[in-house]
Amino acid sequence: MDLRKLKTLIDLVSDSNISELEITEADGKVRIVKSEPAAAAPMVYAPQPVMAAAPVAAPAASAAPLEPAAVAVDPGHAVKSPMVGTFYLSASPGSKPFVEVGSQIKEGEPICIIEAMKIMNEIEADKSGTVKRILCENGQAVEFGQPLFIIE
Repeated sequence: MDLRKLKTLIDLVSDSNISELEITEADGKVRIVKSEPAAAAPMVYAPQPVMAAAPVAAPAASAAPLEPAAVAVDPGHAVKSPMVGTFYLSASPGSKPFVEVGSQIKEGEPICIIEAMKIMNEIEADKSGTVKRILCENGQAVEFGQPLFIIE
C-alpha cells in the first residue's frame, strides 16, 4: 500500500467517528485504531481532546445516560457490539427482524446486523436465552462495546 493511500486512511479515521479501520488488500493488511479521548487528554496536543469532546457530548446527552443505567438495573447478559457501525434488526428493510423481545435464541444464532464500511456483518448471540431488552433502535449508530441486547 502506498504512503499517500495510507495517509488518506489515517486522515479518514481521525476526522470521523470511526474508532477502528482495517483494510486487507492483495499486497498487505493495515489496521488503524484511534486512541480513546481519555488517553489523549494528558497529551500536550490540545486540538484532539476538543475535537473528541464534541462528538462524544452530543450522543451522551440523548442515549448514554439511559443505556448504562438500563444495563446496570437489568439482570442478565449484555450482548455488546463488536465494532463501530450502524445497527439493524433485520437483513433488509421490510423483512422480519432476527429477534424480538421475548424471542428464544441459541448461542451462535444471528441476532442483528451491524453495517461498517458498507459491509453487512451478522452479529451472533454469544449466549443462549431469552431476549429481555433491545437497547438500540433500527438504523442507530453504535460504538465498539456498546450494549445491544439483554439476554437472560
